[in-house]
Amino acid sequence: MSVNLCIDWGNSSIKAAIFDNDTLQKQYTFSGEQALEKVTYLLNTYKPVKTILCSVTNHDDEVEHLIKSKIRTLVVLDGYTRTPINNAYLSPESLGPDRLALVVGAHMQYPTNNNLVICLGTCITYNLVQKTKTFRGGAISPGLQMRLKAMNTLTDKLPEVSANGDLMLLGYDTETCMRSGAIYGMASEIDGMIREYAGQYPDFNAILTGGDAPFFASKIKSKIFADPDLLLKGLNLILNYNVALPR
Repeated sequence: MSVNLCIDWGNSSIKAAIFDNDTLQKQYTFSGEQALEKVTYLLNTYKPVKTILCSVTNHDDEVEHLIKSKIRTLVVLDGYTRTPINNAYLSPESLGPDRLALVVGAHMQYPTNNNLVICLGTCITYNLVQKTKTFRGGAISPGLQMRLKAMNTLTDKLPEVSANGDLMLLGYDTETCMRSGAIYGMASEIDGMIREYAGQYPDFNAILTGGDAPFFASKIKSKIFADPDLLLKGLNLILNYNVALPR
């Protein structure tokens, strides 16, 4: 048995998963302030053999030091990390490592498809991995909360609006108009991007993931597959691939 700890350190929260070989056993979500305490608990409770850390923010270095003090193998994912697919992104130094994990997970799940992974987080990322095992890149645009906050902070009079509340295409006041624009506009963008990619790539497949994916799954008209654990699965695959290679 090989127990792996996979950590996805995002802008809004941290997700950690325990894998027994390729099977996801447990999943945890916590804040940056809780990171040291929670990672200590995971290391002491599950005693993982190896760990991978994927961070898109300036994470607490103490967590890395803690992991290194407890286990032998820690992979800190970045754009130069070895993966089971080819990384053709032209600026690997600026590539969000979460995007790399997403496309690895997608290709391993759907190896005969050209896969577009759409991750709905702080930003929306569109990530294309071809069936030739090559990650080409994609697009980045503002996520839902960013759209709502931008309308408030970059104008003098538009209010701060929550995503939760009355939602209709034809807003009846400023709040509902802002919510309609942010949510239906974002859904229309996603549908439009899927159509564009599907028109250019045969054997096409679209996968929706990320924190806001459940909120949008019913609002998108295109055919999609939803997988909330795709990033964590990709991290586990990358971890096993790196440790298995000769050193």
